[in-house]
Amino acid sequence: MAPTPSSPASNAPSSPSRWRRGPALLLASRLGGAWILLGLYLTVACLVRVSLLFYSVWSVTWDASLLASFAWGFAFDLGSGLIAVSPLALALGLLPTSIFEYRLARVLAHLAFYLAIALLLFGAVAEGLFWDEFGVRFNFIAIDYLVYTTEVMANIRESYPLVLIITVLALVSAGAYALLLRTGWISTWLALADEPRRSRWRASAVWMAATVIIGLGLDSNWLPSFANTYNRELAKDGLWSLFAAFRNNELEYDQFYATLPVDDAFRTLQKELASDHSRSLREASDGRDTLRWVPPPRPAEPEQHLNVIQITVESLSADFLSIFNRASHLTPELTEIASKSLVFDQFYATGTRTDRGMEALTLALPPTPGRSLLKRPKNENLFTLGSVFRSRGYDTAFIYGGYGYFDNMNTFFSGNGYRIVDRASVSKSDITFANAWGACDGDLFRWTLREADASAATGKPFHYFVMTTSNHRPYTYPEGAIDLPPKVSGRAGAVKYTDFAIGQFLREAATKPWYKNTVFVIVADHCASVAGKTALPVQNYHIPLIVFTPGGQIAPGHVTSLTSQVDYAPTLLGLLNWSYASRFFGWDVLHASGDRRALIGN
Repeated sequence: MAPTPSSPASNAPSSPSRWRRGPALLLASRLGGAWILLGLYLTVACLVRVSLLFYSVWSVTWDASLLASFAWGFAFDLGSGLIAVSPLALALGLLPTSIFEYRLARVLAHLAFYLAIALLLFGAVAEGLFWDEFGVRFNFIAIDYLVYTTEVMANIRESYPLVLIITVLALVSAGAYALLLRTGWISTWLALADEPRRSRWRASAVWMAATVIIGLGLDSNWLPSFANTYNRELAKDGLWSLFAAFRNNELEYDQFYATLPVDDAFRTLQKELASDHSRSLREASDGRDTLRWVPPPRPAEPEQHLNVIQITVESLSADFLSIFNRASHLTPELTEIASKSLVFDQFYATGTRTDRGMEALTLALPPTPGRSLLKRPKNENLFTLGSVFRSRGYDTAFIYGGYGYFDNMNTFFSGNGYRIVDRASVSKSDITFANAWGACDGDLFRWTLREADASAATGKPFHYFVMTTSNHRPYTYPEGAIDLPPKVSGRAGAVKYTDFAIGQFLREAATKPWYKNTVFVIVADHCASVAGKTALPVQNYHIPLIVFTPGGQIAPGHVTSLTSQVDYAPTLLGLLNWSYASRFFGWDVLHASGDRRALIGN
């Protein structure tokens, strides 16, 4: 395209020297556009930090550390901004002098500024929603969500008025762009951006050097140990945190964690594991094995080969149950069930994600740094609760209302001997209601009843790991199921619906011939809320564990011992009075000696 008749220089202010004083000198250079974008980035980042501060006004600590939060925050904002704008700075240094003589180039420059403002505001809204859900800046959860786009995008569409949000963002971006135009900065830059090649290259080189020194030189590990986690999160930059999470998803263990010599660590571990009165089965020459024989807790009594249906409820904090929180009235069914069950009063999750709960409940392992074993390679043929059940001829299945490829669930469970029953394996007629995360819990429990009937018909006992989905944003469920309307009631409605579905499931199970020969376990994968003033807010790991046997094989009551999800599998097998070879890290809390512990991580 030929240049327009009028040179952009004709649009320059009448006194160019006036613009070359102070900050305006930056606008009159080829990199002026990069400086404008960096200023926009820093402004939006600061506004986000202030907004998050006042959103969490009662959670932050209002002392000198808050000033440190903003000081560190500016440093990380600057580093992130330099990195984000560096491609533009490099391009502006390399493009020819005459580039902005072309009308198309000037139009594209204006369009780029508008899109940059829109993206910055979109990121700000996304940060606000993420903070509302998790109480932190973007982290590895955001990375996982970017991987599983089908469920996450559907969840976003169902949870938020997306069309309205995008429309408002587009209008606000247009208004912000109009205000930017009124400053005259863009027109000044476009009019005075001609520079000699050497000057342009030198400016770009300086920018890239600053990016390397400030942007790539910063490390989030430098942040001080704030007494309040909210204050520490305010010190971060959202974009920086997102890419840091991506980069640090897998850590060099020896570099980031204190270690013992491997043989010393195994000796300590084997001494710890002996608290369950087990006998080592490892070869004398092999000190790096935890294999041991766990004797039956009641040697004079026979083993109980009961069916086990383990209902793992999504995000069921102990606080939702009236047996732990008298102010809650969301779980009348679970309250009734608990009155006839063995209830563990101090039961704690190992982590804050479903895959962590599955890892602990299935493998009886403490939380490993980085990713859970569900998502790691070579996670097949492990020693699991299911493998112990299968050694007694049980049918084992993983029954899930959603698509089991999410979080690598199907790969993990199928690779460890479980049959898979998920949304993809049932017919469409088996689904009466579904949202982004899966079929409603009522449908899930119907599938479970059908599977139990089929197993019982073959004469085989069964162990099912049943995973619910309804207690998850967008908090939708069938209309009329409970007295709280879906979605608008938020998590309260979802919790009450899941409680209703469990009650309905047990009433239908009571009509089955296998009912009184079955252990029904109700447990959570993790709590609903993970944020707190401390990095590991212990109260936000407290979850229910309820063991119900309608045939009376396990006496009701309360267990007050400190118990972890890691202890679930060996404790359940102890209740069944089983002896077995074990590689579990947890122990039977009803019969083990030694100090009680619950290991938690986030």
